[in-house]
Amino acid sequence: MDQGHLIDMANQIGAFFESMPDRDEALAGIADHLRRFWEPRMRRALLAALDDPSSEGAQRAAPIVRDAVAAHRASLVPAAASV
Repeated sequence: MDQGHLIDMANQIGAFFESMPDRDEALAGIADHLRRFWEPRMRRALLAALDDPSSEGAQRAAPIVRDAVAAHRASLVPAAASV
């Protein structure tokens, strides 16, 4: 999965929600969008990209996206598959 493309998409989502006057609501909106519309492997790849602060993906991620992921990380981690 191309992490650069995922970061670009996350930044577009962040740009939309950034216009909200309530920052906490914006962060929750970003996380909710990622949780509802991104498949688990996309969320895993985004989280992996943001886990390494020196990575290109983490550096390219908009501050509001990094903040949303940090604030709502537990809800973004996909559940383990059950067998």
